[in-house]
Amino acid sequence: MLQRPAADEHAPYYSTYTSLVPEGDVRDHLKRQLSETVALLSGVSDERSSRAYGPGKWTLKEAVLHMADTERVFAYRMLRIGRGDTTPLPGFEQDDWVPHSGANSRSLASLVQEFATIRAATLQLMESFDAAAWARRGTASDKPVTVRALAYICTGHELHHQKILRERYLA
Repeated sequence: MLQRPAADEHAPYYSTYTSLVPEGDVRDHLKRQLSETVALLSGVSDERSSRAYGPGKWTLKEAVLHMADTERVFAYRMLRIGRGDTTPLPGFEQDDWVPHSGANSRSLASLVQEFATIRAATLQLMESFDAAAWARRGTASDKPVTVRALAYICTGHELHHQKILRERYLA
């Protein structure tokens, strides 16, 4: 079982996400979360998922693709750092990505399938890490981070968005 990352394993901002992750193996949480997110979104119409919950907010489709894109970034960081690459990794600006995502021209089902495929790849990547890889440190967005912290950040990011989906989009 992976231990919760220490505060020095990630930027303070990410405590927002890591603090959401319950006790237990983070990999098990990621497996379970996928089915929870899929269930949460099942039955939501394309019409409903094309709406935002307020002015200037993302549509539900854009939020789902943001979750997928962000997991891709976190997994890429895990891959690079876990394999011993010490090259500092750049940050990304989520608000710059969404307008170019094309999310609203796609079906919600295709976005959910993409997210599920990415999650499967993330879990497979995590299975390849030994204890040394989980502890490796790198730099992302000009801040130190470990592979273990990235797994927790990834998990907490989805938990954060599940809550937003429930409370703001699907209430």
